[in-house]
Amino acid sequence: MVSLAKRVQTLTPSTTLAITAKAKELKEQGIDVIGLGAGEPDFNTPENILEAATKSMYEGHTKYTPAGGLPALKKAIQDKLKRDQHLSYSPKEIIVGIGAKHLLYTLFQVILDEGDEVIIPTPYWVSYPEQVKLAQGLPVFLEAKEENQYKITPSQLEAAITEKSKALILNSPSNPTGMVYTKDELHALALICEKHNLLIISDEIYEKLLYGNAQHVSIAQLSDSLKKLTIIINGVSKSHSMTGWRIGFAAGDESIISAMTDLASHSTSNPVTTSQYAAMEAYNGPQDDVEVMRKAFEERLSVIFPKVEAIPGFRVLKPQGAFYLLPNVSEAAKRTGYETVDAFAEALLTEAKVAVIPGSGFGAPATIRLSYATSLELLEEAVKRIHEFVESKWDTADRI
Repeated sequence: MVSLAKRVQTLTPSTTLAITAKAKELKEQGIDVIGLGAGEPDFNTPENILEAATKSMYEGHTKYTPAGGLPALKKAIQDKLKRDQHLSYSPKEIIVGIGAKHLLYTLFQVILDEGDEVIIPTPYWVSYPEQVKLAQGLPVFLEAKEENQYKITPSQLEAAITEKSKALILNSPSNPTGMVYTKDELHALALICEKHNLLIISDEIYEKLLYGNAQHVSIAQLSDSLKKLTIIINGVSKSHSMTGWRIGFAAGDESIISAMTDLASHSTSNPVTTSQYAAMEAYNGPQDDVEVMRKAFEERLSVIFPKVEAIPGFRVLKPQGAFYLLPNVSEAAKRTGYETVDAFAEALLTEAKVAVIPGSGFGAPATIRLSYATSLELLEEAVKRIHEFVESKWDTADRI
């Protein structure tokens, strides 16, 4: 039997996909499981986008496209960046790819050599460290503390930088915390990055999902020098409910984008043609549905947040964006008789019939992630089940 390459032997499977698959398997067995693990909107893709995709196929747009994306889609992305971030990019500074995830993978492949370090604030999205390792880089974890709203500070960043530091990943709004960096907070971090010539990878995939007074600011907006130092990663998956269409983009330094495009020409040939026409409509067409979905998520958050906050042993910050809650449940796990939060999360699935993602997959083992990208009715029922589960076990633990 042929042995596997060393680069994949240490990979950790995606926790979110694994839990979602397990919940689906139980549902198919007729078990009434409520899944709060999915990282995708529960709305269908807007009608105008579906129509544009269908039209493109009947018009014969079913062939190869340039490796880095259709010129017309790049133009739509240029217009979007100008409209939303007040940033100007040339077509050579933009690549379209098979989702933001694969663009991140491609980016790490072209910028990292063996031993290069990438600073990753925790909690982090599950794929960041694995993708860095696949590029033979070293993930350097920087704990964003709960008391600082899960955001890193300039002093923390300064202390983490070494001669091998190549890049910093910033994800705002964040998956899994939902926290959003302010302009002042970004400026303070930017000074450190400029001082050390540290590439900034700005993952802005949740930029349209903001609540309350939160505002999205791209760190690339702060100055021309920061724009040159930043690679923006974004796409239509979360903003336009197009997760399965697999279209994202990267914007930044022309030499990096060119290298990514060359690599894509040998790995993917091109993004799916039909999906590119759909994304074109997503950016060029009316944005009413984007706001409808955002308002629905905000309403759900306002209803379920106090209910989650009221669960014994749960401590949770109210998110400012995305569609996740990340409660610290270490006390609940301990008082209900579980040695780890992972075991607590497993019991929620098997006994309470609620699928959540254990925070260990995000570098935050005291937490669980709850997605509110599902109907309000199901959310309320899921939170009720969790509350009742904790209260029943809490009583048992106290009696022992």
